[in-house]
Amino acid sequence: MAKFSILDLVFINEGNTPKDALANSVRVAIAAESLGYHRIWVAEHHNFPAIASAATSVVIGHLAGNTKTIRIGAGGIMLPNHSPLVIAEQFGTLESLYPGRIDLGLGRAPGTDQLTLRALRRDSMSAQSFPEDVKELLNYFEDDANQLQVRAIPGMGTHVPVWILGSSLFGAQLAAILGLPYAFASHFAPGALMEAISIYRKQFRPSVYLDKPYVMVGVNVIAADTDKEAKFLFTSSQQSFTRILRNARGTFPPPIEDIDSYWSPQEKQMASQMLSYSVVGAPDTIKVGIKKVLEETKADELMTVTSVYDTDAKIRSLEILAKLEI
Repeated sequence: MAKFSILDLVFINEGNTPKDALANSVRVAIAAESLGYHRIWVAEHHNFPAIASAATSVVIGHLAGNTKTIRIGAGGIMLPNHSPLVIAEQFGTLESLYPGRIDLGLGRAPGTDQLTLRALRRDSMSAQSFPEDVKELLNYFEDDANQLQVRAIPGMGTHVPVWILGSSLFGAQLAAILGLPYAFASHFAPGALMEAISIYRKQFRPSVYLDKPYVMVGVNVIAADTDKEAKFLFTSSQQSFTRILRNARGTFPPPIEDIDSYWSPQEKQMASQMLSYSVVGAPDTIKVGIKKVLEETKADELMTVTSVYDTDAKIRSLEILAKLEI
């Protein structure tokens, strides 16, 4: 039976502040824990007016400090923005504070635009060393068997679970070679999903981290008491993706009654393609949609993304999914 987890984008709603967004995420994490979700992740995004999780490790610590048992992690840290040692120290500290509860998902994308990339002092070529940086980071979490001259303290010996994230074939191949779990970002870039997870499973090499492939698939899930209500809530995400296409990003918008009056036919086609891995509707609709995703992907775990404006509606969506017998 597949596990269900949550990617919380820590959205800053229109009219709200980052403080409000972080408080809402605490509410969601507490609810997710009580409902039996396996883990909750937050992601590194910079210069996004709608996202309050840029300081990802800080947000993880805040969520972990307000919960007791649920796993909390990064989905993910964009490793080329950082030195592996610094990330090892940050997540080694988190694991020391909240033992057995911390995950570290790694991506090689910048998580931002080119101008912000320069403000991060990132080398534009740093993504090319991603495989070597991942290996270096893994070494920092190991026991000090080789008497390394540079050690992550905290970090050394914590064995923080590391994931490879991706939306292309590159991450699938790297995760397979290193024998690490793999998470695919199909909630916004589903195009290469099936090929990527096929490559990962076929090329997987057992390792000290994992003895067989483990796949997590991202899917947008918006559940409500009726199909009509769920589709209404989904218009916030549809507007948000349309804004990306228009290069007119802002805070996260409230839902609207008529999405077709908002986007052009071309925008509808492009945004809908990016959002095609979405299950939206009443409980019966959600059950059918989730079963289809699991049958198609044979995923070991689903990372659900519930991007809605109202936190009460988000928690209600999580309740509906958690109570379904799938």
